Amino acid sequence: MITRTQLSHLGLFDAKVPRYTSYPTAPHFSNSVSAQDFTSWIEAIPANGTVSLYLHVPFCRRLCWFCACRTQGTTTLSPVAGYVETLMDELELLKAHLPRGVKLSRLHWGGGTPTLLTPDMMRALLDKVREVADFAENAEFSVEIDPNEIDGARLDVLAAGGMNRASIGVQDFNAQIQETIGRPQSFEITRNAVEMIRARGVASLNADILFGLPHQTRERITETVQKLLSFAPDRVALYGYAHVPWMAKRQQMIPSDALPSPEDRLALFETARRLFAWDGYAEIGIDHFAAPDDGLAIAQKTGKLRRNFQGYTDDTSEVLIGLGASSISRFPQGYAQNVSSTSAYQGAVRDGGFATARGHAFRGDDRLRARMIEMLMCDFHTRNDELVRSYGAEREALAAIYAKVNDAFDGLLRVSSEGLFIPQDARPLTRLVARAFDSYDTAKAKHSSAI
Repeated sequence: MITRTQLSHLGLFDAKVPRYTSYPTAPHFSNSVSAQDFTSWIEAIPANGTVSLYLHVPFCRRLCWFCACRTQGTTTLSPVAGYVETLMDELELLKAHLPRGVKLSRLHWGGGTPTLLTPDMMRALLDKVREVADFAENAEFSVEIDPNEIDGARLDVLAAGGMNRASIGVQDFNAQIQETIGRPQSFEITRNAVEMIRARGVASLNADILFGLPHQTRERITETVQKLLSFAPDRVALYGYAHVPWMAKRQQMIPSDALPSPEDRLALFETARRLFAWDGYAEIGIDHFAAPDDGLAIAQKTGKLRRNFQGYTDDTSEVLIGLGASSISRFPQGYAQNVSSTSAYQGAVRDGGFATARGHAFRGDDRLRARMIEMLMCDFHTRNDELVRSYGAEREALAAIYAKVNDAFDGLLRVSSEGLFIPQDARPLTRLVARAFDSYDTAKAKHSSAI
């Protein structure tokens, strides 16, 4: 049994490490990837294949203080309307370069607050998406929904457009915590949104909550989880609040002395984790939970669980195309990210080209290390057979890497001819173990807490 003293000795409560939704991580992107690269990577997608499509809407009616996403507040819909027009122009560009027969395995609208769009904006955007590519069989269309910013008319359009998974942000139901993080959202408002979503036949529901928030206690997170479970969500993401006021200036509104200690953060996570487990949810990776018949749970059982910029996914497509300001795309060749500023993004698209500003083209052993890190983040173990077969790894070299990593963690990991395995009680260390496989200098970027 690994003790808290050992976890502390290994750096869990002090380390700042990436979340590894990509490898290399975004701080290592550079301007070496251009719009021309992005275009050529799109054109290289196999005809009649599948891709995932992400549309980013960076606007919010109000800015929540806890949020570190690239968003901007707006009191009118005028800038939103202009942005949607640009997004449709970018979709038209994509259509011009996408090989024939390509279909969508996933469509996700994120933000910001995509439900800020009017019904007419939503309908126009959906029509344009359908012009670019049809949905593949068993495709998933998901939308991030702010319970404070949704109504029946907008849900009608989304449901008619094929939305079959809704994702709601909860964070925490405690009123004091909500006031401190600038996110007022009562249980009743959230329940009403859930009821409207389900009344329209949307089969699947995701929910996000946070641990590590100011004034959060085990009693309060217990109450939040129990209220959330009353909605019977299919999936829950239990994210650790990342307090990064040097990057997200609005977080300076949150009193740092009200934040729980790293040790308390672990206790908060474990409290919530046990509640989800007791209610029959499968533990997915480091911070997700899913109903036993949900796609994530099935993917985990069959070794097909993957990780991308939206977290854990059962999508097997090798290509994720991100459109909109700051969106990141993933290709077999590497990553490409649009310029972050909405004005610069709109200017680039208006000039007739894609808005790619930075990225990373895979080189050396990037693909091998990316897959090893993804295996650890998804399954808590690497699989040598796949690494040798698909990435050309040598078993002797893998054994040497594993031995070095295991030594760094005081021999608490398990190494065999099959790969490296992180035992159950060592899993709070997973991001630290993943960092040991990272050949880039993670000290150059400021990351969030390891727990």
